[in-house]
Amino acid sequence: MAAAVVVHGPDSEGGRRVVARGRILGTAYNVFDVLSFLEEVGLDPATVRLDDAGLIDWRGGGAWEWAPSSGT
Repeated sequence: MAAAVVVHGPDSEGGRRVVARGRILGTAYNVFDVLSFLEEVGLDPATVRLDDAGLIDWRGGGAWEWAPSSGT
């Protein structure tokens, strides 16, 4: 089963697109932005585990990877 939330790899500015169940929520620039997006879709940020692979699929780096991509 696929994770409900996908956080894509950092773009050239360090932003990471966040998608929940196929709906683009926006671009996050840190984990606090991700938690805010999750709250918007009804999840409690206080109980979300950022390392829960069943919930969040971190692509292009984990929760602490926010360096801009080089575009290569």
